[in-house]
Amino acid sequence: MNKKDAINRNESADRKDAIAKKATGFNRSLLIPLGVLAIAVVLNLIGWCSPSFCDWYVEHIFPIWAETYGRLTGIFSFSVGEWMLYAGAFLVMLLLVWGTVEGILCIVRKEKKGESGLTKGFILYLKFILWVAAIVSLEMTLTCFLQFHVSPLNERYPIGAKTRDEYGLAELTVLRDYVVEQVNALSEEMERDEKGYLVYEGDMKTEAKLQMHRLSKDFPNLKGYYPDPKPFFFSDFFSQQYMMGYYFPFSMEANYNDKMYVINMPASMCHELSHLKGFLLEDEANFIGYLACVGSRDAFFRYSGYMSVLGYLDRDFYSAIGQDEAVYFSHPVICEQVIEDDKFLTEEAWEEVEEDALLDTEMVKEASDKIVETNLTINGVSDGKVSYSRVVDLLLQYYDGILY
Repeated sequence: MNKKDAINRNESADRKDAIAKKATGFNRSLLIPLGVLAIAVVLNLIGWCSPSFCDWYVEHIFPIWAETYGRLTGIFSFSVGEWMLYAGAFLVMLLLVWGTVEGILCIVRKEKKGESGLTKGFILYLKFILWVAAIVSLEMTLTCFLQFHVSPLNERYPIGAKTRDEYGLAELTVLRDYVVEQVNALSEEMERDEKGYLVYEGDMKTEAKLQMHRLSKDFPNLKGYYPDPKPFFFSDFFSQQYMMGYYFPFSMEANYNDKMYVINMPASMCHELSHLKGFLLEDEANFIGYLACVGSRDAFFRYSGYMSVLGYLDRDFYSAIGQDEAVYFSHPVICEQVIEDDKFLTEEAWEEVEEDALLDTEMVKEASDKIVETNLTINGVSDGKVSYSRVVDLLLQYYDGILY
């Protein structure tokens, strides 16, 4: 072997050693994020298999996040979670661009230098992607996913007298008629402006938190710190999604749409605040929001509470009687004023939303519905958004011994 061949051989060996060291270092650097991902996966598997574990977690561990991280984000008057959502969307686009560029550089390197393998930039990109996936997975598991698998609310807490195992048309009729009578009477007590729109002059956020604390006597999980519900900054965009409120698990915040008609706000605030205490299932959050509102001394809150379930009850009743209009109109009829108040946005608000909209409302709503359906389904809520209406089952049990 001549001197030149020996030098080339040594250089080749050095290059292989360098590549081996780089690969070893790269593999070691993945251990921590892979470990975090493994913890998230294991917790989710346990959650799916053991409701009792989730019950324990929601009762003993989950409150820590609201009392610590929730207090921190609660300092800010704006929705931290909403801006984190937008930052996340920007980060995804940035990662797509970064990954594309680094992928092209890997190809160019191979063609020009005849070297295959990953560039330093692409290795850094893969590490960053893995860290983001690990952190997001664990955070969402701890503040959202596990709560979907708790035992049903009516198994964890005593609700109603439970004088019967099943509830039929007779009980549904009594409950529906009761709620109709309540909203009809309350509609006449409400303060309105010159257009006939409802107005509210009180401190809605404080009243919502006060009523949630009141309910904690019956539902201990509702104890503890509550941040102020926060309005969306881009309520117009959330209006296009027909979104009244949202719980941001990555910021431990309850958010509401301040563009929607004011009667929806009390029940929506209480609904979202219940998510902060581990009631992630929508029918249970509807139920908690209803109880918080109808138990208030504030007539506006009571009106909002009854209105929040009126549609579910009326539709179920109409379906249960076979859509027989003669039977339907033989029962208390929802008055015209209540029908007028039962709206998502006023006409003027809708005009403002459509005027400033960057995207078509139907397209935004359809995309939003698919996202919500997917999120609920992958977390074990097989009937998706239909699950919201299961609040009727909880109400039927709650009023057992009160109305029938």
